[in-house]
Amino acid sequence: MKNFIWKLRKKWQPRKAVVTILGGFLVPVAAVMPSLIFLSEPVAAHGNVTPQSIDTSSIPQLGEDWQDTNPYRELQASERAEIERIGASAYNQNCARCHGLEGISGGIAPDLRFLEPDFDGDEWYVYRVQNGAVRNGAVYMPKMTEHLNQEALWAIRTWLESVAPES
Repeated sequence: MKNFIWKLRKKWQPRKAVVTILGGFLVPVAAVMPSLIFLSEPVAAHGNVTPQSIDTSSIPQLGEDWQDTNPYRELQASERAEIERIGASAYNQNCARCHGLEGISGGIAPDLRFLEPDFDGDEWYVYRVQNGAVRNGAVYMPKMTEHLNQEALWAIRTWLESVAPES
């Protein structure tokens, strides 16, 4: 029995078998790949999202000057309900494709629920929505202030704070 297994091993030659299997697989794949590349459509760095405008007429208006901190944070819960509703809608239409449904990031872009609910978190948020994110010429996030007013952007921030995990 021992001799039989030894002869079988020697005859089989695993390396040749692996090369033959891979070679048989790679030839068709190599022939198909160029056509797949030409058939695919170009994609943006983080999703091809056209920002959607948001109706903010039902929430307190903030004026022309940009606020440094979230002006809706200190409002009573009953006053924040409409702001959070608008923020959730605005987020789902403009942010969720990259930052994740319900604010839960899938790893493509930062999970915004974990921004500190204070000046430091607001400062980072304001910088990012005003300047967007561009790396090596690729737009990862557009300048959202070009598409949404500050009421909509602060409503998004207010909603994100409402769905943030408890510390």
